[in-house]
Amino acid sequence: MRRIAMWSGPRNISTAMLRAFENRADCTVIDEPFYAAYLLETGLDHPAREAIIATQPADWRVVAEDLVHGERGGASVFYQKHMTQHLLPSMDLAFTDGLENCFLIREPRRILASYARIRPDFSLEEVGFPQQLTLFRRVRERLGAVPPVIDSALTLQDPGSVLRQLCDRLGIAFSGRMLTWPAGPRASDGVWAPHWYAAVEASTGFAAPAPDQPLPPLPAPYEALCAEAEAIYAEMLPHAIRPGG
Repeated sequence: MRRIAMWSGPRNISTAMLRAFENRADCTVIDEPFYAAYLLETGLDHPAREAIIATQPADWRVVAEDLVHGERGGASVFYQKHMTQHLLPSMDLAFTDGLENCFLIREPRRILASYARIRPDFSLEEVGFPQQLTLFRRVRERLGAVPPVIDSALTLQDPGSVLRQLCDRLGIAFSGRMLTWPAGPRASDGVWAPHWYAAVEASTGFAAPAPDQPLPPLPAPYEALCAEAEAIYAEMLPHAIRPGG
């Protein structure tokens, strides 16, 4: 079984990617399996906090063991949607050596502007940029090659092209079923879905690329965070799969 771990920060197309892989006939998926462990260790008060903690293992080691070794009913592809902010300092990243790690990125200013409308005060770690870069560098060093990177804006320009190349990189056949899916919720969605997934539940495919828009302004206190995030993005973006490549 191919165990594909897609590592993304918030305010990205990560749930649409989850839908794309789940719609494959050969694939089973899991949605943010480290969320409960993250909430318990950080003490953060997120929507559906108690339900998340009640429905997921609290010990990240238990989660990691399942991700790397757990059975999934004969599926040949096991797609894992991960949030990089869930990678905590206490976690040993050695478990990721048993996964095929991919990275989903997005222009930082758009992420931070969107996130700032939800939480008035946050650190860069809360949106996962440093953790994503740490894992990316670790995987690259271990493999001696750059792992797959996809950028949300580039993907939305031509989802078929980018996903076909991603599947080729992963050594799995591309399926046209990855481009469209039935609207509605999924049993595989996390219990937080009613708070966050309205747009993706209404969708039947990847959104059309947005027309060129200027980067949004940020409140002044976030400009320093944005500069740090943009340096991380600049290191990863050159490796992103391009449409038509």
